[in-house]
Amino acid sequence: MREGAVRWLSPAGFFTLRWWEWGPADGAPVVCVHGLTRNGRDFDALAQALGAAGRRVICPDLPGRGASDWLPDPMLYQPPVYIAALSHLLARIDAPVDWVGTSLGGICGMAIAATPGQPIRRLVLNDIGAFVPQEAMARIRDYMGQEPVFADLAALEAHLRLVHAPFGPLTDAQWQHLAETSARRSDGGVAMHYDPAIARPIVAQEAQALDMKALWSAVRLPVLLIRGAESDILTPDTAAEMAARPNVELAEIARAGHAPALIDQAQIALVAGFLAQ
Repeated sequence: MREGAVRWLSPAGFFTLRWWEWGPADGAPVVCVHGLTRNGRDFDALAQALGAAGRRVICPDLPGRGASDWLPDPMLYQPPVYIAALSHLLARIDAPVDWVGTSLGGICGMAIAATPGQPIRRLVLNDIGAFVPQEAMARIRDYMGQEPVFADLAALEAHLRLVHAPFGPLTDAQWQHLAETSARRSDGGVAMHYDPAIARPIVAQEAQALDMKALWSAVRLPVLLIRGAESDILTPDTAAEMAARPNVELAEIARAGHAPALIDQAQIALVAGFLAQ
């Protein structure tokens, strides 16, 4: 694993976006983008497998997460700003890429894929679609902004096992790895590895359904749509409607909600097989 960084321009000035990179530097690029409160290390298992198969896999930490810079204005923590940061990364790569996006990372991927001249070849949407119901958005709003400091890594891991149970069945070693890569030192204990202010734009407004159908209608490249069988974010109706298009392949992951972790071998093989086409 290697580390990389690029300076990017936001409305508040220049900041640094950092990423984790696997595989040969001259391999065909895959960009993996994480969900709302997560970071690029979520993709370690997938990236290692794709890297071993010859792909160059780049897993950025979105602004305010992991090793990337925090932003001075909390209201900048919104998709258009994330897309601006990721566009600087794509300009640095300067080649066609495959895109794996979990939740928020999938929203960013859809937005880029819908843009004329975009560089994405194949798109994996992990438990995110063209429409998110109001009830699901309200659930996200209600759990955001609650940022406890944990006594130690074991306490943080116990928290992750609870709030991220929808990731699906994981081994003890996998939960431990998620905890280790999700932690930062804070006030004599450990906290989640993101700026608590990322919650501000979400909790500041009334929860409403997220309708991205117009955006989705402009996406014409091959798509692998992954749905957790128990997900409230990507509903069965939305998934079926999206999968009715000939360029979309739908896969449902049993015993998972929002969002499948893409850690076990079957899920890694699913993504790798699609990207190899």
